[in-house]
Amino acid sequence: MNLIQSDNDLAFIPLGGTGEIGLNLNVYRCDGQLLAVDCGLGFGGADNPEAEVMVPDPGWLADRRDKLVGLIITHAHEDHIGAVAPLWPQLRCPIYASPFTAAVLRRKLGEAGLMGQVKLITVPLGGSLELGPFGIRFIRVTHSVPEPQSIAITTRYGTVLHTGDWKLDPDPLIGQPTDEAAFAQLGRDGVLAMVCDSTNALVEGHSGSEADVRRSMTALIRQLKGRVAVTCFATNVARVETIALAAKAAGRQVALFGRSLRNAEAAARECGYLQNVPPFLSEDEADDVPDDQLLIICTGSQGEERSAMAKIAADTHPRISLGEGDTVIFSSRMIPGNEKAILRMQDELARGGCRVMTADDHMVHVSGHPARDELKRLYSLVKPRFAVPVHGEWRHLQEHAALAKEMGATPVLVEDGDVLRLAPLSGNAAPDVVEGVPTGQLVVDGDRLLPLEGAVLGARRKMLFNGVVVASLAVDQDGRVLGTPQLSAPGLFEMGDLEPGQLADELARAVTDLPAPLKESDDLLRDAARTALRKAVSRRLRKRPSVEVHVLRV
Repeated sequence: MNLIQSDNDLAFIPLGGTGEIGLNLNVYRCDGQLLAVDCGLGFGGADNPEAEVMVPDPGWLADRRDKLVGLIITHAHEDHIGAVAPLWPQLRCPIYASPFTAAVLRRKLGEAGLMGQVKLITVPLGGSLELGPFGIRFIRVTHSVPEPQSIAITTRYGTVLHTGDWKLDPDPLIGQPTDEAAFAQLGRDGVLAMVCDSTNALVEGHSGSEADVRRSMTALIRQLKGRVAVTCFATNVARVETIALAAKAAGRQVALFGRSLRNAEAAARECGYLQNVPPFLSEDEADDVPDDQLLIICTGSQGEERSAMAKIAADTHPRISLGEGDTVIFSSRMIPGNEKAILRMQDELARGGCRVMTADDHMVHVSGHPARDELKRLYSLVKPRFAVPVHGEWRHLQEHAALAKEMGATPVLVEDGDVLRLAPLSGNAAPDVVEGVPTGQLVVDGDRLLPLEGAVLGARRKMLFNGVVVASLAVDQDGRVLGTPQLSAPGLFEMGDLEPGQLADELARAVTDLPAPLKESDDLLRDAARTALRKAVSRRLRKRPSVEVHVLRV
């Protein structure tokens, strides 16, 4: 790459969320300046059981933060906002968001101890701003969260529409419908490229309306007996309102279970939402409500291990239990990668006697993403010259690209790390990937960020599948073994098995037989003992666990 390419062009650089679900982090480069859009997390799932929460690796962007003019958050879902707190210390740039999104983000930054450091600018709905070479205009859309916005990015090379997550809901219940007139005006003015949500590119028809869910949920809850629990995304304020109003119509009081729900409720009320909903009961107050008069809304729709619903399913929640005669409604979709955890939780609930209802058999959820008819409608309004599908796995991107071509746009497929030059272009040339930048995933591990492919997670992955063996032995100054080594191998042997003792005896014999020079050095003795123990375990189990030996010289 030469300086002309990087300092005199317009490029799109996805660092996360393209070719995968979650971990959204996108960068636009214009004349050497950088603009970031969204900063979200993802979950480990079955593919990465050693990692619970993952975030995109911002290393490439952090190295260029002197060129970073700002970070725009399109909406308040975790896959777009959840990585802000852990990654901002590396980026240290201003953040721009709508009132509700900013309210949610303030609570996250406060919990992380960062609120006094971050410059968080609230942008009114439909507002605009100038950030270096980027002219930004926010356009109102609908989604399963309040105040989602697309952004029109105007540069000297042309305009790029970054849709974020969106749908065309004629009756979203909270907020106004998508501003189709604004999109039509963009189309008349000319759009160089549209970077667009691909999540439901395989789904025919229309995604449905929140109003449909409200009608169905109201009728459904009215006929139920016993305790009722509904789990949904915390930031789907329209859905929370629907559940609360349906409960009220059925003569039930509503309690919230889960910290993220409490935070989302506080942000919603701060921004003027939920005005028709009385204050929710606390978890403690729910104990005093008769079963037929109680409905709880709880976190855990994606099978998250430490969520309220996971604890209820495992019958380990300290405040609530569900069983025979009770009903649990999953008012959400399964995010790819979470299927196994969700189905396991639903099975635990059913085994405990609960009736489980999902969107497969009842009208309790509509997607927040555009199905094919909505995608076609947006393309007919915006008329982009080029289409860049994002926010989806590869099969979603391919199907979206085919639809875009059908609608008259030239599709360009990219994946994380590609630098797609949008302008300038020669003649009728299409945008091209001119280089690649390093990308990756980091695992949130307490207060640390660890590389997914690094040594710590690699060791954890190995221990997960092969186990771990820890041995301790005492030797004298000449390296003679004193007593019997102590050995533990959690996950490899049952309590009372003879093998640990036999392995300890083998270890003692192996150390005894070592040459005298090896016994003089603690490090050499430890390495030799570890090798001997690893071979002994491998012979018995045909596995290669992580092996650690502690040597005490007395």
